[in-house]
Amino acid sequence: MAVGLGPIPTLHPVPGFELGIASAGIKRPGRKDVVVMRCAEGSTVAGVFTTNAFCAAPVLLCKKRFLGPIRYLVTNTGNANAGTGEPGLVAASAVCAKLAELAGVDESAVLPYSTGVIGEPLPVAKIEAALPAALANLGADNWAEAAAGIMTTDTQPKGASRQFVQDGVTITVTGISKGAGMIKPNMATMLGYIATDAKVAQGVLQDLLRDAANKSFNRITIDGDTSTNDSCTLIATGQAALPEITQASGPLFSALKQAVLEVSMELAQAIVRDGEGATKFVTVRVNGGATHQECLDVGYAVAHSPLIKTALFASDPNWGRILAAVGYAGVPNLDVSKIDVFLDEVCIASRGCRAASYTEDQGARVMAQAEITIRIELGRGDCSETIWTTDLSHEYVKINAEYRT
Repeated sequence: MAVGLGPIPTLHPVPGFELGIASAGIKRPGRKDVVVMRCAEGSTVAGVFTTNAFCAAPVLLCKKRFLGPIRYLVTNTGNANAGTGEPGLVAASAVCAKLAELAGVDESAVLPYSTGVIGEPLPVAKIEAALPAALANLGADNWAEAAAGIMTTDTQPKGASRQFVQDGVTITVTGISKGAGMIKPNMATMLGYIATDAKVAQGVLQDLLRDAANKSFNRITIDGDTSTNDSCTLIATGQAALPEITQASGPLFSALKQAVLEVSMELAQAIVRDGEGATKFVTVRVNGGATHQECLDVGYAVAHSPLIKTALFASDPNWGRILAAVGYAGVPNLDVSKIDVFLDEVCIASRGCRAASYTEDQGARVMAQAEITIRIELGRGDCSETIWTTDLSHEYVKINAEYRT
């Protein structure tokens, strides 16, 4: 079940960007599983990708191509084209070449994306057969349909959109993402596409995306697994009648940065809310660290702990598990006598031990909620970090046990 994730919001069209959806029947006959995106000539593209050493063939091609002139992006679901070696690269290139032929562009102007089962050969013929229909379906208002077309184990499509006015010109930032399991930063198991009609120099766009990803997609975790296929792409079509943003300063850049961050945060949190089998949306906030890294180390120790995640699923305020995770996070010279831990605003541990004011009923009340904040005060410095995660349910095990059947 999706936790607090309602219907997909209004997704504003981005001038200079179109999306088309078709069915290749890769995993199930009739399912819309191929999405083609077209960006205006002269668009700039930025990308961030998985750090998994077994990164998929489409990721390898995207890394090589995204700095050049890009006109098309093609995504398939149902097959990751990962763990497929040289034949996988040949297959991904073949899909790009076919789309380039149909669209009348150079093959290097096409970026491929895949998501689904790892280790299976990409069904190139099926995907190629679906490309004409996807091209015929291209439209600026197809964001919601494309969000559904890139889903795998997701239960709901995910999208976000923002608009702002600068010097009398409306700028749009719209994005979609997919992801529900095999989620851990660097990147999470996700595909994300964000487009804007602002005109942005590639280097500025790359820094903008990297910063937004580090504060959003790289702060979520479902199960601690980093996928082979994670990619997030930011496209600037340059169709807005405003000067090009060539440096990371000024009112236009600041407004665009805020809009991209808000869209990225909304998409990232939607992935967590739709986590496989999730019944809880959990914010882990670590304050008072000496460094940002030790805050992250503590946050992920808590967010990845199977014992804590199962306690969350059971609504069991077993707060000792939280203390244990903080203790093994690897923070050097950690003085536990300075640590306070809260469930929402209920102090469960103070100065390293059970808070005198805490009662089991207080903890049980918070743990029964669908949305919970675990706040840890380290008392070591001024750094803070926030991570979003889920509980671990029977349904998560079932989904992943039956993933290929």
